[in-house]
Amino acid sequence: MKKTNSNSENKAFGGFWNKKANKGIEFEIKEKGIRHVEDAASFLNEVDTTYGEYGKAEDMLDMWGLGKKEASVNRQRKSFFIGFGIAAAVTVLVIAAVFYIFPAVLPEFFKGSNIELFVEKQVDLIYDDSYRVVNKSVSDIMSAPSSSSDRLTQVLYNEPIHCLAQSDNGYLLVETADGIRGYMKANDLVSGTDSVEPDLHEYQLIVSDTSKNIMTHASQGTLITRVMMNTVLYADVKRDGVYQVSLPGGETGWIGSSGVIEIAPRAEIEEVSCRYFVSSALAFVNSMYKEDGITMQGMSVNGMVYVCSCVNGIPAPRTVEGQMQMGTEVELEYDVVTGKLITEGIMPGDIVFLESEVEGVEYDMAVCTDTGTLLMVSASGTTMRLSTFDSDSELCDRIVSVRRVFSQ
Repeated sequence: MKKTNSNSENKAFGGFWNKKANKGIEFEIKEKGIRHVEDAASFLNEVDTTYGEYGKAEDMLDMWGLGKKEASVNRQRKSFFIGFGIAAAVTVLVIAAVFYIFPAVLPEFFKGSNIELFVEKQVDLIYDDSYRVVNKSVSDIMSAPSSSSDRLTQVLYNEPIHCLAQSDNGYLLVETADGIRGYMKANDLVSGTDSVEPDLHEYQLIVSDTSKNIMTHASQGTLITRVMMNTVLYADVKRDGVYQVSLPGGETGWIGSSGVIEIAPRAEIEEVSCRYFVSSALAFVNSMYKEDGITMQGMSVNGMVYVCSCVNGIPAPRTVEGQMQMGTEVELEYDVVTGKLITEGIMPGDIVFLESEVEGVEYDMAVCTDTGTLLMVSASGTTMRLSTFDSDSELCDRIVSVRRVFSQ
């Protein structure tokens, strides 16, 4: 065992003892001895009285200036929960008042006043359970409950149809709003008329383009259907460049605002000049011809006059016979020398009726789109084409009547 140098130990700790001695602290150096077992835990019973009596309860008010409320942790926690509960209850009451109580109470309180916010909207439903709504872009009305029968006219998407009777082979006897009776496929119609009741909606939309797409979403949606010129839709939501429209069967879709006329739900389109009518008609140049057709998928002259007149402010009948009574008759003038028709008297926008060259058809029709130019069925009977004419033209010899519908 290595011996300890007592001198070196004294030297090493001498400075420490001297410093303590200088501070007036006295230490009692105990002699080395053996700690008895009974004295091993005696330090637990020792009480340090240097700073007063240990463990004695203090008076917080006298000692620290704290009252019972400030000194109690449990009381503070209890106060916090009470305050939180009051705040939550007030929040719930405010929400209930804003969204439930006020909307229910205020309209009754201001009922009969002229305040627009509280004027109760009058709902006057037009259609009953005997009506159906067209659920296709365009559908035929036939003279008999058979696809091989003659086509009387066509009806457009979301058009209300009065159902008169059920047929055995999947057809319904129906009547259009302008009084045409015929047979339609039952599958082309759906029940429920909310999509055509004006008072249930905020906006009425009339398609003025040859066709428009209805999508599932306002942007990047999928195609629901394509609607044609003069289709009437109703909308409740208007955003930048799009409308959310009500569809037959209770669904909704989105349509772009370009190529759409917006008016009030029960309003009528304002009449415009003939150049707008002509512009609408020219959109069907080179479209496929279909007897009594009214869309770009198959168009007739009388169908073209019908849709183009309606979207430009003048409701028109669908049939040739009805259109011969439209507007005012233009008096035809003939040269006193040659006896030929003076074509300058036929103006753009005029509807021209000609003797038909087709057996069984009484009249052909054309629309004057410019001086000396007619939009009519091509000679082949397949498309809608522009044809020129003058006083020496064979067409002039066939003209029997001219009607002026739009102002020049």
